[in-house]
Amino acid sequence: MKDTIGNVTQKAKMAAGLFWADYAVLGAQVQELETAGVDWLHIEVRDGKYMDFGMPRGGFDIIEATRKSTSLEIEAQLQMVRPSFDVFDQLAGLGVNLISLPIETTYEKIFQDITYIKEKLELKVGVWAWQGVPAVAFEQFIHPYVDIIEYESRAPFWVKPQAGKSPHTIDPIVLDTVGKLHKMIAAAGMEGSIELMEDGGLNAGNVAEFIKAGMTVGEFSSPLLKGPNGKLVPGSGDITAAVQRLRAVMDEASDTYRNAQGLNKEIVGR
Repeated sequence: MKDTIGNVTQKAKMAAGLFWADYAVLGAQVQELETAGVDWLHIEVRDGKYMDFGMPRGGFDIIEATRKSTSLEIEAQLQMVRPSFDVFDQLAGLGVNLISLPIETTYEKIFQDITYIKEKLELKVGVWAWQGVPAVAFEQFIHPYVDIIEYESRAPFWVKPQAGKSPHTIDPIVLDTVGKLHKMIAAAGMEGSIELMEDGGLNAGNVAEFIKAGMTVGEFSSPLLKGPNGKLVPGSGDITAAVQRLRAVMDEASDTYRNAQGLNKEIVGR
């Protein structure tokens, strides 16, 4: 298994979100994503209480099926209220490599959880928050135990999704906040060891500006798994073509704005 998460490279990475997967053919979709060259898999794990979502999503059965279908690292992005050590233990047993904790709803025990995941379970750990949480809230998590910081753009779930498009909306403040988070990570001397992810609303048309701002990982679900006619069918070549289109744009932006040390400050002026 590749040791990818938290090893920052010159090339920006692609985390394939399974939110828009077709669970009838999940294994085949995951295998095609891996073959096409995504860097890891991103699964949202809900408890049915978080944000008053009435229906849990990304349960342990989905993680188990994903693990059996891939050798890629798997991230469990927890959308839970006060996730417990028992949850972490079960995720570890299912073969998850990274557990990302929600800043807003893990509450006062978040660093206790970080150390448990890192020391006891020997897994990678991240923290994440929705748009609206200020960049300064991440300051204490720029820490050697943290492998990735994630910032997610807002999603107006009350608007009917459009075919082939993400339900997320990227406001200008999202790009600005990613830039601020990068500056904080760089100022701490951790640009080479903490990934910076933007989650939601990324596509081939806007990903380059996020790489220029300091993003090292983009999370994509709609662009990799949805098309104008619905969810993409594994074996048709559409998933592979979607990954390759995004990879070409991301590699070009990485070559323009990044070097082996991180952002090319001579180019971006940071």
